Amino acid sequence: MASVARLLRRTRIGRSASSFYRRRIAIPVDSDALVLDVGSGDKPHWRADVLLDRYVDATHAGQRSGRAEARISRPLFDADAADMPFADGVFDYVVCSHVLEHVPDPAAVVAEMTRVGKAGYIEVPEASSAKILDFPSHLWWVRADGGTLVFEAKSRRAFDDEIAGYLKRSGVEDRMARLLDSEFDHRVIALPWSGRVDVRVVGELDPRFVAAALEADAHHHVSQSLVSRAVTALCALPLRHGPKRIDRRRPIEFDQIVAPRYRRANGETLQRQIYHL
Repeated sequence: MASVARLLRRTRIGRSASSFYRRRIAIPVDSDALVLDVGSGDKPHWRADVLLDRYVDATHAGQRSGRAEARISRPLFDADAADMPFADGVFDYVVCSHVLEHVPDPAAVVAEMTRVGKAGYIEVPEASSAKILDFPSHLWWVRADGGTLVFEAKSRRAFDDEIAGYLKRSGVEDRMARLLDSEFDHRVIALPWSGRVDVRVVGELDPRFVAAALEADAHHHVSQSLVSRAVTALCALPLRHGPKRIDRRRPIEFDQIVAPRYRRANGETLQRQIYHL
């Protein structure tokens, strides 16, 4: 069996499947853990108990690659990731996948994640790949310098406007995206963390560029989003219902997770809805 697994990893499909499972399914928690997904968007992490997203409707649809609206499959807090409404250290694990490249102050968001969580996982696009083809609402080129995440401010949508224009008018943009995505591990920086995350910010963002990025259009691949959700559900099935299941079943009290200033002292439990604090 091990030899078959090694053989599969040598194929493109095998590498893609292995990458998807490692990044989207496998998570080092048990059934008692409390998990937060920061910037959950239209594809929340399957194990997340609580979601946080700043733009839940279609107003800023360019921030997402699947559906225009956020998916409210669990309790969702509509709040700024740089100022989370949660208590210190309340979450055992925090997932933040393809969010930090969108936010004006990634260092503040990382500081909040490490304040409310004990450990977690960060995934961001890697600069060299993004310079070939980048998402229109990304604000930063991101690199890993040892264990430090380095965010370099972008000044325009594409690294090279002439190359970006050629890719678009020649009709090869989608094919290039599929080619790059076929070796997805080389497109991203995957950073599991515990306790702290070192961040360095280089340069400053132009407010006009930030405003344009927030209003950017995106090509929403709804069918791909649905396929991703279906594959996620299938892969997570043994972890939800098998003998070693790790999903949480116990209700979560509102006052258990929010910061003291938001507590209501009425014993209410979280429901599948949007919370505005």
